[in-house]
Amino acid sequence: MTIYALSSGPGISGIAVIRVSGKNTAEVIKKLTGSKLPPPRVATLKKFNKNGKKELIDEGVILWFPGPNSYTGEDLAEFHVHGSRAVIKAMHLAISKINNCRLADPGEFTKRAFQNGRINLLKAESIADLISAETEIQRKQALKIMSGKSSDQFNLWREQLLKILSHVEAKIDFPDENLPKNIINAIRKTSNNILIEIKKTLNDQKVGERIREGFRIAIVGPTNSGKSSLLNYLSKRDVAIVSEIAGTTRDVIETHLNLDGYPVVVSDTAGIRDSKNEIEKMGIKIALNRAEDADLKLVIVSAKNVNFTGVLKGLLTKNAVLVVNKSDLMKGKFNSKFKKYEHVLISIKKDSNLNKLISKIKNKLKNKFTTAEDILITRERHRQNLINCVHHLEKFEKKKSAQDFDKAAEDLRLATRHLGMIVGKVDVEELLGSIFNDFCIGK
Repeated sequence: MTIYALSSGPGISGIAVIRVSGKNTAEVIKKLTGSKLPPPRVATLKKFNKNGKKELIDEGVILWFPGPNSYTGEDLAEFHVHGSRAVIKAMHLAISKINNCRLADPGEFTKRAFQNGRINLLKAESIADLISAETEIQRKQALKIMSGKSSDQFNLWREQLLKILSHVEAKIDFPDENLPKNIINAIRKTSNNILIEIKKTLNDQKVGERIREGFRIAIVGPTNSGKSSLLNYLSKRDVAIVSEIAGTTRDVIETHLNLDGYPVVVSDTAGIRDSKNEIEKMGIKIALNRAEDADLKLVIVSAKNVNFTGVLKGLLTKNAVLVVNKSDLMKGKFNSKFKKYEHVLISIKKDSNLNKLISKIKNKLKNKFTTAEDILITRERHRQNLINCVHHLEKFEKKKSAQDFDKAAEDLRLATRHLGMIVGKVDVEELLGSIFNDFCIGK
């Protein structure tokens, strides 16, 4: 089927781009323009009519990309028209009347590009990440993955494993022939080096995922300590209800922020206290779980009514900042028991010292993202496949000494398969090619 869809953003705009891809793309162009195909990859001014009739839809620019040298690897065209809803609707309707044309599914153009070998799975994912990027660091990470550095590394590991697998397969096929000692040593060295490199990659503090999904900050503390007020201040809008009534917040309220180019997800949680209300107790449990999973905890307490429970003390780990709010109501000296914790004394009501708190949060972010130069993992899918690869390589390492080639080969196959799944490349023919290229089988 030939697919079509609006590729620019929905709504009223100066220009809208409608993309068409598939076998019938040339027919779509001819019918809508009532003329022959324009020169490839040249912006051409044309009038677009309703299926070759005289009723004009719009006048705009057409770009014609014959396959396979197109984004999708198929015949592809882009119609640049005026961005009114009426024009877009009329263009879609005209294309839908042509045989074997249908509206594209979400992401289908990029899916076809992957299926036709124009891009690998990592690049497809990075395109989606670039489109949804909200901060500078997300944009840079998406472009870095698009450049192919990550996929090159995964493919290199995979090719090295295919190489040693071909040696093991040859031993299985020709059991009477012993592998030379230098090849056995090379197998051991290569598999061990790859294992070390992958483990090092996995030990990345999940920086790539943090950049893509957002650095998670949980605001936790007792009731009426100012959690919702702090969330609203950081968001610069009223995200959460602020009330003097204790226990107003029952569920987790989240907001996505751009803090100096860093993506942040801030969560306001239920106030921690002893409660008999079942709903509030569930909210408190969720709050503690969210604090446990957060990259940074802002443990906020009131300077006026110090309610520093054992639960709150337990949250003050190295990834936590103690925020003492309502400093304007504080009488006498600052409570000395707070001083042993990393803390900031603020007043949200008087807008006092909040710049100091934001500065501290920014420093925490910078420290977390300092290792962001060589990012390979940006999704849980990548991480899980690498973990599985390590598992099978470790099993392979244990079997080599026993010369258990059948089982060792299976471990290598599975390890190679998991690397291939990251870039969307699992091909048995590559293994056969490696065997016949490296061994003179018929000799």
